[in-house]
Amino acid sequence: MQSRIPRQPAGEQGVRRPDHPDRTDHDDRLGPGLAAVVSGARRRAVRDGDRQIDTAHLLHSLLEYDPEVCAVLGDGPQMARLLGYLVQRSIGYGLRWQGTVEDSGAVPVVKEAAGFSPSAATAVDRARERAVRRGAARAGGVDLLAALVADPGTRAVEVLVRAGVDPQALLARADGHAEPTA
Repeated sequence: MQSRIPRQPAGEQGVRRPDHPDRTDHDDRLGPGLAAVVSGARRRAVRDGDRQIDTAHLLHSLLEYDPEVCAVLGDGPQMARLLGYLVQRSIGYGLRWQGTVEDSGAVPVVKEAAGFSPSAATAVDRARERAVRRGAARAGGVDLLAALVADPGTRAVEVLVRAGVDPQALLARADGHAEPTA
C-alpha cells in the first residue's frame, strides 16, 4: 500500500513550510479565535501548495471561523461570489500566485515572519495595533479583516474586488463594528 502522505522533494528538505511543527499559532496578542484562523490559513496554504500564508488564505479562514466577520460582510450574492473565488483558488483562480511571494509594496521593509507573506505579516501586526487602539489586549477577527482591507495591493483585496465587495465600504463597516474587548 502506498503512503497517502506525499514525499518532500530532496530540493525542499530543510525548507520551512507553513505547517512546520515548530511554528506556533498562539501569540498572546492574538485572541483564541485568530489562532484558529491562522491554523486554518496554514492548512489552506499547505493544501494549495503555497510556501507562505497570504492575505487571501487569512480572508478565507476568517470567513470560515469567525461569525462576526461574516456579519460585517453580510449575506447575499457578494458573499456567495467571494466564497466562490476563494474556493476556486487552487483549481484555477489564483494559480498565478503559486510560487510567488505576496508583497503589496505598501510596507517599505520586507518583514520576516515564519510562514507568512510580508503582506500577511503586516496585516497581523496591524490587527494587533487596531486592537490596542480600541482598548483590547488581543486582536479579533474584525481587527484582522480591517487590516486586510486597509492595504489595497493585497491578494485579499483583489479577491474582494473581483467578488464585487467595495474594500473601503467594508473597512468603514469594520470600523463601525463593536468587537468584544478580550
